[in-house]
Amino acid sequence: MHTWSSLICTLFLLIICVTGLPLIFSEEIDGWLEPRHYAALPADAPHASLDGLKARALAAYPGQVVTSIFVDDDEPQVYVWIAPSFAAVEANPKVAHFMRFDARSGEMLERSGALGARPASFMTIMLRLHRDLFAGLPGELFMGVMGALFVAAVVSGIVLYGPFTRKLDFGAVRTERARRTRWLDLHNLLGVVTLAWAGVVGATGVMNELSTPLFALWRGTEVATMLAPWKDKPPLQAREISSPQAAFDTAVHALPGMVVTSITFPGDRNGTPFHYVLWAKGRSHLTAQLFNPVLVDARTGMLTAVVKMPWYLRALELSRPLHFGNYGGMPLKILWALLDLVTIVVLGSGLYLWLARRRRDRVAAPRFTLSTPALEPAE
Repeated sequence: MHTWSSLICTLFLLIICVTGLPLIFSEEIDGWLEPRHYAALPADAPHASLDGLKARALAAYPGQVVTSIFVDDDEPQVYVWIAPSFAAVEANPKVAHFMRFDARSGEMLERSGALGARPASFMTIMLRLHRDLFAGLPGELFMGVMGALFVAAVVSGIVLYGPFTRKLDFGAVRTERARRTRWLDLHNLLGVVTLAWAGVVGATGVMNELSTPLFALWRGTEVATMLAPWKDKPPLQAREISSPQAAFDTAVHALPGMVVTSITFPGDRNGTPFHYVLWAKGRSHLTAQLFNPVLVDARTGMLTAVVKMPWYLRALELSRPLHFGNYGGMPLKILWALLDLVTIVVLGSGLYLWLARRRRDRVAAPRFTLSTPALEPAE
């Protein structure tokens, strides 16, 4: 089990580990590759109205629709996402584009082209390789299977470590022995030292790869039940939609102590036909990964519900910071990176040990010649 679960997933685990290194420092790399500059305003300067930013976006792109707004809680910026229509973005998400505004002054900072026409950034390439090998949902599920094999390799390695080293001191590396023996001892030592981290990162990685089907399950069950009273109502017209700023304020009051970061407009594929869907998160490093959706009736502007997330989505949210190590500041990121590098050594040494053993067995295998009256070993 240890040999074959490791061999099958080694190549893909190497891809995951190599791409995982820059992803650990994604915020720092993004800031270096794409530095952002903002107007010098007081830290407590009031934010521009979301209604005004929506109006500016629609004035710049008449006939199009605003699909969502993202309010950055790390930097003073707001992204207003736009598309030709909700049907168009449903058929092809890459037709969406955005306008980026200064959250305080309302100054436009950037106007993007359609996502499909923009070259992928370095971090986007790393994330896609890490998550799904550019293969979408099938790629996510495939990488989830590879992660499960890695967890099996870790567990079977734990079982093997005791019997294989019962005559040795813990962590011993026999430097006086042959190269293969030294690498075997080093492989075992690094594997057992990092097993807790590898097990956690492997299991949380599998959980992350299931995010698409888990959210689909939630939307098809609990969310569908919640929205049943609106099922037969006529669709909203643009003139009937209430203020997004008012919906934002409603969500802020409904979840005191949390930060509202995004608002999805009614009709978007990630929302509902009749509600604003707002996402709020905690303020601490760990709770910043725990999100709560809020539904606000887009016609009346009244609070519909603060949605309680099911246990499997809570588990998914908790798995993300544990997987990327981005909840404890730079010291934890550096630790995660070092453990990632050690895991690359473990994977590489395991592959070397298997190849060396096959070569040794092939050299040591007896050769036979045809003679009479029977098969006899050759000299």
